[in-house]
Amino acid sequence: MNANKFGKKGWTPERLGDLSDQTYVITGTTSGTGFEAARILLSKNAKVVMLNRNPKKSEDTINALKQELGTNIDVLNIRMDLAEQASVRKAAAEILEKISRIDALICNAAIAQVPTQKLTTDGFESQLGVNHYGHFTLQGMLFPLIEKSKGRIVTVGSMGYDMGLKTIKFDDLNWDENYTPNNAYSQSKLAQIMSIYELQDRLKKAGKTEVKAYACHPGSSRTSLITTSGSFMMRIIFGLMKLSPLTQSAEKGAYPQLMCATEKDLDQSKFYGPTGRSNWVGPVGAHKLEPHAKDKAVTERLWELSEQATGLKWNI
Repeated sequence: MNANKFGKKGWTPERLGDLSDQTYVITGTTSGTGFEAARILLSKNAKVVMLNRNPKKSEDTINALKQELGTNIDVLNIRMDLAEQASVRKAAAEILEKISRIDALICNAAIAQVPTQKLTTDGFESQLGVNHYGHFTLQGMLFPLIEKSKGRIVTVGSMGYDMGLKTIKFDDLNWDENYTPNNAYSQSKLAQIMSIYELQDRLKKAGKTEVKAYACHPGSSRTSLITTSGSFMMRIIFGLMKLSPLTQSAEKGAYPQLMCATEKDLDQSKFYGPTGRSNWVGPVGAHKLEPHAKDKAVTERLWELSEQATGLKWNI
């Protein structure tokens, strides 16, 4: 077991200085870890661009943040639905029009444990469509500005990557056969994590090492993720788990993404999250990533397939 380079407490936002010249783009900030990440960055004077599907919830979120942090915070919401490729492209174009730098794009939004197979408007299984393809397009479209800013791409994965099939089901990506909420969720999170490590390889090959890409996860945090999209049974199980010491606050769940977005000299090859029991809770730092998440043949094939599916060829 490697000692945590940030000491016994692990990484905490106490390490953050003044961020007044920094701009962060975050998906899914109306609740949970995304809300906490936005709140902490704004409290350090950063500019935050929030990408959310629901305009009313976004407005309420901005009002709540202003009430807590003061009315002069630099926050902007752009409507984006990760389930629709057209919406992602439109939002990305608006971001490129409205801001001049991106220090980190934090891909935090997700849906989980969708009870029955659902397809997005583009014909993707909903969890793969939202969690992976939506973010893949967003990252690819914002990449030129991130590169210009010498910025970062941070993907918030999940320990779910190590459940289910532990590979990508290329012959049936939509789970037309044997759909289970957990297998489909697990595949979507594995795809997100895999594409970060594949991106690292491609950046290295292109000599574009000033852009950094990181994969992390929030551990087992008390957020509305399961209650929003999970089945009735999953909601009950997670409802009970929330009362146990096996979960932590949404604020603590935001630490890994904040660390990956801001901390200098982080090793990109690592996977970041809580380092306590089962990596559900505990001090934040680097921890073990199972080898299947970096299976080169699979990551390469997934990348090519993602470019085809989204119709977006990355400019690397």
